[in-house]
Amino acid sequence: MHLRVTFVAAARSASLLAERFEDDRPLDQAGWNEVQRAAHELLPLAAAELRYCSPTPRSRATGDALGYAPLAQPALRDCGMGRWRGFTLGEAMAREPEAVDAWLADPRATPHGGESLHAFISRVGGWLDTRPVDDGGGVVAVAEPSVVRAAIVYALKAPPATYWNLDVRPLSTVTVTGRTGRWNVRLGGTVGRS
Repeated sequence: MHLRVTFVAAARSASLLAERFEDDRPLDQAGWNEVQRAAHELLPLAAAELRYCSPTPRSRATGDALGYAPLAQPALRDCGMGRWRGFTLGEAMAREPEAVDAWLADPRATPHGGESLHAFISRVGGWLDTRPVDDGGGVVAVAEPSVVRAAIVYALKAPPATYWNLDVRPLSTVTVTGRTGRWNVRLGGTVGRS
């Protein structure tokens, strides 16, 4: 038996340049508009037997707006960024350029005092590996784009540095099928966007 998990990247809460580490802001108006445009393509995923989301306001709101009524999963939270929580990458770089460089270069580094990239990918992968196998009902999980990136890296057994080369746009979908230790990735499109 195989498991099918479709990840839906949460709608935006800010422009890409204003994205913050562990961002707890709700959807902005552009995010709500994106959800409305994408709803017709994403609504069928509400038929999934199990529906989850990251515990962030924008993931919950995205899932609720799409009719998923998702259950928040702490394991699907964003990477723990310690003292950089709430900073943009530019703000962290301005304050601690050497620390940011070290963090970007070494997936086990934690110069911010939080979680390493390696630990983050492992946590998300552990969640994926512990989903119950079903008979085709499937799972949908609305998560931060960073969580979707971590799931892809884990499923592909790619080096952690691959994480930095993935771009997951709001409301895009990625489906992971298989079972513990053997996953396949099917990339979806970004829906509802012009």
